Amino acid sequence: MLTKIMHRARQWIRGDSNATLHGLLSSEQIHRVLQRERARSDRTGEIFSLAVLSVGKTKADQETLVHLSQILQKRLRLTDDAGWLEPRRIGVALPATPISGARTVVDDVCVCIPAGLPLPECVIYCYPSDEPSRSTKDEQDCNTTSHGNTRPVRSMEPLLTQRMPAWKRSIDVMGASLGLLMLAPLFAMVALAIKIASPGPVLFRQKRGGLGGREFLMLKFRSMVVDAENRKRGLLKLNEQDGPAFKMKNDPRVTPLGNFLRRTSIDELPQLWNVLRGEMSLVGPRPLPCTETEGCRGWLRQRLAVTPGLTCIWQVHGRSKVSFTEWVRMDVQYIRERSLVSDIKLLLQTVPAVLLRRGAS
Repeated sequence: MLTKIMHRARQWIRGDSNATLHGLLSSEQIHRVLQRERARSDRTGEIFSLAVLSVGKTKADQETLVHLSQILQKRLRLTDDAGWLEPRRIGVALPATPISGARTVVDDVCVCIPAGLPLPECVIYCYPSDEPSRSTKDEQDCNTTSHGNTRPVRSMEPLLTQRMPAWKRSIDVMGASLGLLMLAPLFAMVALAIKIASPGPVLFRQKRGGLGGREFLMLKFRSMVVDAENRKRGLLKLNEQDGPAFKMKNDPRVTPLGNFLRRTSIDELPQLWNVLRGEMSLVGPRPLPCTETEGCRGWLRQRLAVTPGLTCIWQVHGRSKVSFTEWVRMDVQYIRERSLVSDIKLLLQTVPAVLLRRGAS
């Protein structure tokens, strides 16, 4: 009897199941459903939604959960799935359902909850999203219900991300710390050279799309003139890279010193600080500027599922020689095959790729 009680307690903590909350998928199962529906949406172009219902920790909230599990089993279609995203947080996957349809489902469910019980907090996620990179503070597109509640609409990318394994974060912290320490003299010389070569700051800070599309400030040694970002608009017609990314072999904004820094990839070394902060990893898809991240649509956004990195398959085998679609395919390949062995292999392959300047520009 004690063993059974402990087993059920562990299930409740994980949000897998409960004697009174039967019929809901486990966290692993509902996330597999989301991955499946994303793949289906990428193939067909159909939008799908996820309604997330959250409750508090009170006894009344627990009663609401019991009723929610019963209502969902009666209300949902055969093609819909409901499961635990976290304890006290239920996700309802609604294939081929636009935002308006998801709102209708949530309203119907809330109406069925007995009077006197607290209503769950409701958030609707959609995929694909028209504005996938909106930050939380800007997500004010809400639909007020007759109960006075709101139905915020958010992009689903943050929910489709993969957690970084402990071994990977350990390598990142040790590698970035050691790299910053050993390269400190080089950093000082490069900083001095940049100051002497051209007016302006030593470091270039740019907003990039990180894990799940979240913005972060990526660091680089400045390799261009100070007003490079303003001059970019006039050079877009000369872009040599297809897709939303911008690349130009003989970019007139690059300084003579900057050209050397780029060809040797020294300009990327300050990103070791981003790695130490957890915004980047040593190995992972290269983060694009936010405007270019927003230009990615459909399956191209799968590259946002993991933390971006300093190097990946593209840096080793493709770099400036492949189409943007092939570039993303390499990123997706890495995501599917990510392991300790593959990360170490890519790190070792990056060194000769940089030294031999394969595809550098």
